[in-house]
Amino acid sequence: MISIIIPTLNEEKNLSRLLSLIKRCRFDDSEIIIADAGSKDRTVEIAKENGCIVVPGGLPARGRNSGAEHAKGDILFFMDADLEFIPNDFLQKASNEFKKKKLSIASFPIFPIKSNVYMNHLTLNLFYNIPQAMWTKFFPMGAMGIMTKKDIFEKIGGFDETISLAEDHYFVQQCAKISKFGVISSVKILMPLRRFEKDGYFRTAFTYLKCGLNMFFLKKPSKAKYEFNHYDKK
Repeated sequence: MISIIIPTLNEEKNLSRLLSLIKRCRFDDSEIIIADAGSKDRTVEIAKENGCIVVPGGLPARGRNSGAEHAKGDILFFMDADLEFIPNDFLQKASNEFKKKKLSIASFPIFPIKSNVYMNHLTLNLFYNIPQAMWTKFFPMGAMGIMTKKDIFEKIGGFDETISLAEDHYFVQQCAKISKFGVISSVKILMPLRRFEKDGYFRTAFTYLKCGLNMFFLKKPSKAKYEFNHYDKK
């Protein structure tokens, strides 16, 4: 079984879309766990209407750990609430490739939901997709969607809750030290640009680049201010 774990905070619009995409996959051997950090909108209501398990959350690292504590599956699939994916059989293809490559921890290439030359060619490809494909053996990378065996998750103690930004990359690297990491390329994860649009493209790209350099040279991201779901604030 695959346990899909989604941290949320006021994600009613995005969660409805994501749950619709998951249902469209028609992948029966799965459960969906929503780790909610105290939403004030209809996020929890939507989750329950769609048959999801709802557990207490927090910042993304805490939410993912909380979801994993309640997971019944032997494979954990951590998804961000605002992502989209293609094709319609995404879960089946991802699961098949995960098993075929005999992986224990895996991530995915990421593409922008909106067509944007800067994001697609200069930011995501240059700073994420290309390094992710080239550096799998010595600098594993993972964000937005991460698939791992539950026993590997438990061996490293889950996500480091003291890290507020790039905790997902750090988690992948810790798992890769004790198990086989790979990139699942048969499917695509699509990410929104809302953090880039809210905080600025250059500032956001620079923040993530700085985190990556800290991890490369210091092995752990430095502390950085992180706001969970601040996109609708004026």
